[in-house]
Amino acid sequence: MESSEAIRPEKMGPLVMKETWNTPGSIESWERSENIYIVRGERGGVVFVFLNDEMFRMKVFRSSVPDLTTSAAVLAESCVPHLFPVEETEDALIFTTSAIRLILEKTSFLLRVENMEGKVIMQQNLTSWNPRGASHAEYDMQPDSHFYGLGEKSSFLDKRGERYTNWNTDVFAPHLPEIEALYESIPLIIHMHGDLTYGLFLDNTGRSDFDMRSHGVAFTIGCSTGAYDIYFINGPEMKDVVTRYTSLTGRIALPPKWAIGYHQSRYSYMNQQEVLQLARTFREKRIPCDVIYLDIHYMDEYRVFTFDPVNFPEPEKMISELKELGVRIVPIVDPGVKKDPNYEVYKQGVLEKHFCRRLEGDIFFGEVWPGISAFPDFSDSRTAEWWGDLHKYYTGLGIDGIWNDMNEPAVFNESKTMDLDVMHFNNGHPITHEEYHNLYGMMMSKATYEGLAEHMGGERPFVLTRAGYAGIQRYAAVWTGDNRSFWEHMAMAIPMVLNMGLSGLAFSGPDIGGFAHHTSAQLLVRWTQMGVFFPYCRNHSSIGTLRQEPWSFGEEVEGILREFIGLRYRWMPHIYNLFHEAETCGLPVIRPLILECPRDPYVTNLCDQFLLGENVLIAPVYRPDTEHRSVYLPEGCWLDYWDGEVHEGGRHILADAPLNIMPMYVKAGSFVAEGPLKQYALEETEETVVFHLYGAEAREGFSAAFTLYEDDGHSFGYRRGQYSQIDVQAAGEAGTLRISWSYAVREFTPRREMLRFALCYPSFFTQSVEGLSEISLEQLKEGRRGWARNGKSGAVIIQVDDDPEGGELRMEVAEQQPEHFRTL
Repeated sequence: MESSEAIRPEKMGPLVMKETWNTPGSIESWERSENIYIVRGERGGVVFVFLNDEMFRMKVFRSSVPDLTTSAAVLAESCVPHLFPVEETEDALIFTTSAIRLILEKTSFLLRVENMEGKVIMQQNLTSWNPRGASHAEYDMQPDSHFYGLGEKSSFLDKRGERYTNWNTDVFAPHLPEIEALYESIPLIIHMHGDLTYGLFLDNTGRSDFDMRSHGVAFTIGCSTGAYDIYFINGPEMKDVVTRYTSLTGRIALPPKWAIGYHQSRYSYMNQQEVLQLARTFREKRIPCDVIYLDIHYMDEYRVFTFDPVNFPEPEKMISELKELGVRIVPIVDPGVKKDPNYEVYKQGVLEKHFCRRLEGDIFFGEVWPGISAFPDFSDSRTAEWWGDLHKYYTGLGIDGIWNDMNEPAVFNESKTMDLDVMHFNNGHPITHEEYHNLYGMMMSKATYEGLAEHMGGERPFVLTRAGYAGIQRYAAVWTGDNRSFWEHMAMAIPMVLNMGLSGLAFSGPDIGGFAHHTSAQLLVRWTQMGVFFPYCRNHSSIGTLRQEPWSFGEEVEGILREFIGLRYRWMPHIYNLFHEAETCGLPVIRPLILECPRDPYVTNLCDQFLLGENVLIAPVYRPDTEHRSVYLPEGCWLDYWDGEVHEGGRHILADAPLNIMPMYVKAGSFVAEGPLKQYALEETEETVVFHLYGAEAREGFSAAFTLYEDDGHSFGYRRGQYSQIDVQAAGEAGTLRISWSYAVREFTPRREMLRFALCYPSFFTQSVEGLSEISLEQLKEGRRGWARNGKSGAVIIQVDDDPEGGELRMEVAEQQPEHFRTL
């Protein structure tokens, strides 16, 4: 006898069905509801929310009432709807702001955005969805289209011809150009065509795809689950898109200055003695360092919020001794909590229902470093607060920073992550892991950051994360994961970090020297030369690989690395200034040339060199046994940082680059602020700042300007106005150069009595400085007011009192072609 099981569908052979994709159809009605516009079609509709004159949100809905909730990526204060005029014609609805017109065709739901001159900025041709919840839309792609953003993606800077998936994935190997998904998911694309640029941000925390490869004249943006909720961000310049996108999803919190220093890590420093000796060696060798990391071996059998009682028996004493040396500890904390009824964190998590569960109530368990583990449900505010509060264990030991890893979340199973049917209870609005996945790492880092801030008495915390979603920049720095000690990986880091910066992740960088495989002396030198100008600067290597601390390859290499790590510390005022700019306006610390030179056709995919801020060009050497490289200088006059040679821009040059030199150029008419060489960022030394002015000219029309931001470098006092801002200007006249300075704000008083101005490679010979005597370089170093010649070239260093009222210098000069020289 057979039961109905005999005719199970799968026994009857494959069932062939054609999947149906629906579109909204033609427009049937539209209405204004409060400050939003609801447009209904035959089979669905779109709700439009105008955030300002330059940005609007469009969310597809298929029910009778649209849901306007957003993910945690979007700042609530940036989503206040605004009303703009609407005109209805026979064929279209036309929404008009002061900057753009949005035209929605009635018969097709085709959507077009034009500027006020009638140029088409963006055209969305098709929006559709299938019965299983997947959605996608198609957008026009022009012959001259270029694409940027998308956060942490491999391959070159311009993403035209590529296809990427946003699904946070633990990828130990391989990191290749064809890899479509890595640890971070930032569903933002910046599309530049002609003289127009705009951004599209898809706020969907599940799997999404951006395809600039498959359709020739169009690109598509799709998602496999959840809402099709997309934001249009107008330019017309790329800088405008980045600034507006970061106003929507947030900007970096200004990190403590020590977090911008040099960091040293290894998987793993195995015991307390090794860590202490490592710190002492940095100090003995006079190589600056601020942070040492502890990877998973510091824990008691990989239980988070513990120290191994055998190998790290006195963590508080160790941390105290390290702080006396100016070195801070940043330990790793993963989300996996070991299943162990005798482990207090696990016990609390179970009893208080903090772990991710299935709908039926069973805890989800997965295997990671501690073995079978449970995972906190960071979507629930109650759990996030519990997790954050656990960090008082670390802050009580004197720890000020945490490293979040494995938080995609990574699980040692076939899918490499949680089962898709695991639930996140989301403050009473349950959502599956399939829909929530990309947000998990960000919400872990948010809980970590807020927990540290709560227990650090007004000090700024530092969080480093591997996984994240749009908005992660508000809580954590990001590193690019498990790269390798390959020259190709060094080269790939440049476009990767540049696109991360365009995607709001201003505080990012790769593992210097490469994490896995074996580095070499040359590779470590070249990678460090590049890495000291990346926003995040950490040397990290894997267990079983060659050591790559700065002294690992002999005295010559050690000397070069000491010089370049020291250069980062001397440039700390300038770099910190750029971090302040990233916090206030969202622009990245390092930038692709296309950001500053959007009309230059030679830089649309230039990604083996970059700009530090606007006016410093860095050209790393990223091939072995290479002592020359081609460098493209954009329009303007550029000075070789090392010898002052002047180069006209708009062309390529061949740069000399022996092992101890990385090509660097400063645009003429630019200031660079330098400070004293320190062994750690907050070392209490005299804080004289030197304003280096490059390529000054004593002629009508020459001008330069710079604003330096300063605060205490470690507290949140700056948010209460405790900072200073000094404005510096230079102006040329025939035979004269004037330099003036004034404090726009001076609610923070730096530890110094003097200011210095250094003229680097000027086009003239200084004869006198009004009101100041000429003194020797030795007298200047002793703190005397006055001015000193640097050699016979006519370059000068001027030292004056740091007067809160500001001041002005007037130099009488004679034209002379200077010799090449280095300023102090």
